[in-house]
Amino acid sequence: MNEELIERTIDRAKDFFQNEFSGHDFWHTLRVYNNAKAIAEKEECDKEIVCLAALLHDFDDIKITNSTKELENATQWLRANEYSEERINWIKEIINTISFKGTDTKVPKSIEGKIVQDADRLDAIGAIGIARTFAYGGAHGREIWNPNEQYREDMNEEQYRIHKSSSINHFYEKLLKLKNMMNTNTARQMAESRHQYMEEFLKEFYGEWNGNM
Repeated sequence: MNEELIERTIDRAKDFFQNEFSGHDFWHTLRVYNNAKAIAEKEECDKEIVCLAALLHDFDDIKITNSTKELENATQWLRANEYSEERINWIKEIINTISFKGTDTKVPKSIEGKIVQDADRLDAIGAIGIARTFAYGGAHGREIWNPNEQYREDMNEEQYRIHKSSSINHFYEKLLKLKNMMNTNTARQMAESRHQYMEEFLKEFYGEWNGNM
């Protein structure tokens, strides 16, 4: 494994996300990288691909950049480091298939892609997932909750991308679905307690909202 390239990519991610405060910051990238490494230790896979795809997975995210599915930022970085086109395309395929897209969500073909998808999803749930949800909601002008607004089920990619609802509704539209969408046994085990924590949080939230003593 090219440890030097991975370390350079970590440094590049730190610079790239230095002004990002919506929950897709450098620390999110580092947590996904660490999750991915932990899962990869339990699977037979190309660990270098896992590590680089995890570190680069948000470099071209439409939520925070003006990039496209061609993944210009990730591609330019890998080419600048003389990475092979074959492996660049492998990483690009992973990045293009890991995101949650409602009913259009895909399962990556490779075990490496499945690992990175799991690692990213793990950071979307539990205590950190809750914190990120409200950070993103605040950064994008979303209400904490509006009890008169019903959450939506079964949105496709386009509907999910343009849909704007409260942060609490986001739990039902995405976060609570992720535990059962994990690919690897390791991620499924890690997701259990995080999922339970979100359910407990929602119970406490509704109690406080309704003024329960």
